Amino acid sequence: MAATLPRRLTALLALLAAAVSVTLVASASPAAADPEGGTKKLRNALETAAKGYDQAKTKLASSKKRQTQLTEKLKQSEASAKVLTGQVNEVANRLYQMGRISTMSLLLNSASPDNFIDRVQSLDVLAQIDSGTLAQYQEDIETSKKAKIALDAEIIEQRKQVNVMARKKREAELALAEVGGGAAGGFVSANSPAAKAAPRNSDGSWPKESCTVKDPTSSGCITPRTLHAFQEAKADGFKRYTVCFSQRSSGEHPKGRACDFSAASGTFKNEAASGGDKSYGDSLAAYFVKNADELGVMYVIWFRQIWQPSTGWRAYSVSGGPAAVHTNHVHLSML
Repeated sequence: MAATLPRRLTALLALLAAAVSVTLVASASPAAADPEGGTKKLRNALETAAKGYDQAKTKLASSKKRQTQLTEKLKQSEASAKVLTGQVNEVANRLYQMGRISTMSLLLNSASPDNFIDRVQSLDVLAQIDSGTLAQYQEDIETSKKAKIALDAEIIEQRKQVNVMARKKREAELALAEVGGGAAGGFVSANSPAAKAAPRNSDGSWPKESCTVKDPTSSGCITPRTLHAFQEAKADGFKRYTVCFSQRSSGEHPKGRACDFSAASGTFKNEAASGGDKSYGDSLAAYFVKNADELGVMYVIWFRQIWQPSTGWRAYSVSGGPAAVHTNHVHLSML
């Protein structure tokens, strides 16, 4: 009995040591525990606002493009109608002076064979002017009317999308207000490299993508657009330790639409970046901001600040360690 107790105690201590070991390993990967932006409610609100803003922005750009095309079409049709107005007036005056004479009377009044040929040619020209010119004139006038109606519709569409963008911006600001999301200085650099644009649909929108390609940073998967952003950043010199896919209960990482870029050159450090590591993070955050339209960036989080296209840089004062407040890595979420 006395020997049994020590054996049980030894087994219990072994189990306890294993549990402590697992806990230490988990805490040694601070980015893996990163909540991607506070609560699940906040992340969902930011995602909804960001996607709504991007869709409205895309529709606004398409409307402005159509407006430019319609304006040019209206300009051309009005210019053509103006030129034809003179010809139409000339036709009207000629018909008035000739009293809409018949073809037979025009030919019978010819005094010689040569004059007869001249009359035939005149009749042919008059017929072309009478029908072709008037038809073209009417077409140009109709085109102008339709272009003006379409332009009015585009103006209404643009006002609608501007209102949607303003509403989505306000939604993002309200969501961030819960974590102290006031205006912030942010990280911007005019010297950031230019990334190659990711593919878009013909209407300018982003293709719907799922987690279908191998993640080069883990054993999981990511979207093609996320892979493109990762590869572009790497090609432009941002090559430090990165993890994109990770299995979590919510957020963008398990969807393959997010990456965590370590500020340190080795792996994630459980401390706030400083010196060269801080400069690296600043440059990387600025890089994603500059290339947001080209890459399809939803938001960037770095050093207690979050950037979205609708709001710019805002304070991000969630509580927790370096991973939670994003002082040891740059978080990137993709549309």
